[in-house]
Amino acid sequence: MRWATVALAALLLAVQADLWFGAGNLPYVVGLHKQLDAQQAANAAARERNGRVAAEVVDLKEGLEMVEEKARAELGMVRPDEILVQVARRQ
Repeated sequence: MRWATVALAALLLAVQADLWFGAGNLPYVVGLHKQLDAQQAANAAARERNGRVAAEVVDLKEGLEMVEEKARAELGMVRPDEILVQVARRQ
């Protein structure tokens, strides 16, 4: 009976040692959880950005107002009967 207790205690120590010092030890698992949280936050930000881009694509497909706004803002385009006035700020 005594040998059985010693053998079971040795097995328990071996399992605990593997849990704390083995390949899938507890600090490694905690590190993986931190990486998972960071990746989920990055994915949420990407989903939000993708939603904004999808809304912009829908606007571009449905209306010409968005196309005109982007052309004016990004390319500096004006209509033939308009005059472009630029105001420079003092620095």
